[in-house]
Amino acid sequence: METVQNTNTKIKTLVTDNPIYLFMKGTPQFPMCGFSARVIELLKMHEISFQSFNVLEDEEIRQGIKEFGNWPTIPQLYVKGELVGGCDILMEMHEAGELKSALTI
Repeated sequence: METVQNTNTKIKTLVTDNPIYLFMKGTPQFPMCGFSARVIELLKMHEISFQSFNVLEDEEIRQGIKEFGNWPTIPQLYVKGELVGGCDILMEMHEAGELKSALTI
């Protein structure tokens, strides 16, 4: 139980201390899955500055983020501490022309 609390505290700190934060597989330079790569492409296309966390390097965060955001998949993008969504939602927002304004802080 204590580990879960520590993990949640760490996640909460990451998403609140950084205006735009991406939990992904791999790094922005070397995404390790197609969904993470697609999100990185979208963020770069819209010139969005962000911080990221490679969930492949920390199993507790990898599992904890799914519970924290009540979202079963990775990547997960947070803006001002709030979950925006994963790859599919970000793609939909991009196609609707809503992504840039949603990520402008």
